[in-house]
Amino acid sequence: MPSNITDRLKALASSVVPEAVALRREIHRHPELGNQEFHTTDLVAEALGSAGIGVRRRSGRTGLVAEVGSPGPMVAFRADLDALPIEERTGLAFSSRIPGVMHACGHDVHTAIAFGIAKVLSQVEELDGRVRFIFQPAEETFPGGAAELIREGAMTGVSAVLGFHVDPTLPPGKVALLAGAVTSSSDRVSVVIEGPGGHTARPHQTVDTVYAAARVATELPGLLARLTDPRSPQCLVFGQIHGGEADNVIPTSVELSGTSRTLSRSLWEEMPALVDRLVADLVAPTGAKAKVEFQRGIPPVVNDAAITALAEMAVAETLGVSAVASTEPSMGAEDFARYLELGPGALLRLGAAPTGRRVDLHSATFEVDEGAIEVGILAGSAVLAKLLRSNPLT
Repeated sequence: MPSNITDRLKALASSVVPEAVALRREIHRHPELGNQEFHTTDLVAEALGSAGIGVRRRSGRTGLVAEVGSPGPMVAFRADLDALPIEERTGLAFSSRIPGVMHACGHDVHTAIAFGIAKVLSQVEELDGRVRFIFQPAEETFPGGAAELIREGAMTGVSAVLGFHVDPTLPPGKVALLAGAVTSSSDRVSVVIEGPGGHTARPHQTVDTVYAAARVATELPGLLARLTDPRSPQCLVFGQIHGGEADNVIPTSVELSGTSRTLSRSLWEEMPALVDRLVADLVAPTGAKAKVEFQRGIPPVVNDAAITALAEMAVAETLGVSAVASTEPSMGAEDFARYLELGPGALLRLGAAPTGRRVDLHSATFEVDEGAIEVGILAGSAVLAKLLRSNPLT
């Protein structure tokens, strides 16, 4: 990257940080759940408007899209708006004022960074094309809000897409990159085991639905581990089992529900039929009937190798080689995967660990080091500018 552009990006990023931090804190004070982010959408629209950046609102809905740059190839940056149903316990001066809701996953940071990048790049005359900023609602809902924005044209004309996710295990100043699968798929699995019911004193005269459910809960994950390629990680874990109301009554039905996850796109596509067959085989000897509902969620996020390499170059050129970090795949899920079904891109991890503390995503004490905001603005600006210069359409 030419040094004059790098210097320009650094100066602009530094100048926009106070506004981005202020926006982040205001969003953090007023968190909103998926598809309810009306105040958050207003805040982002006002901030962009004050920077002279036009926005496209969704009629009666949350989320928005903005663009900066000049005619030419187009790349995109995705940020997410929604919070989680968690009571905040951080003690921050700008803690959530909404009972039972907090930004416990860093979406407020992602949104502030996206605003900062948009303002920076709107002032870069050397930008070789356009950048579309997608401020997406409902990332934390199932199966995520990305699909709706895509149906509305959010990816139309986009040749590459970039996103960030804060990482509380990495210190600020680090940007972690990984080509290939970086997050898992996530699907919901429900199994209903049915039988005639009966007395626990005479299980041989009926169908023991609890025993059949226990076989599914304990043996299905093991069978999957033996029947799928161990080089393609997957896990099916049940989080709920419900059935029966009395100690001496075998219930007529027992329901299990959980999630199925994998880092392999091909295995993700095969899993519904495989689970259905294995459940039927497991309950057949018991005489029970089983109904499997496999609800599709989102596929794994698979970072494009070429774009990941280009992003690494841009980060190293702008922040220094020491800013580049490696990372491992996560079995958590991200609906950023939906954008990657329409074009190549990469989800990067942004170091945000608070000094001297261990925190985890989706926890009541989740906190970030706000130094990550300036790093994210600068890194994002540099990567997007480099993507346009490389022209991913060719």
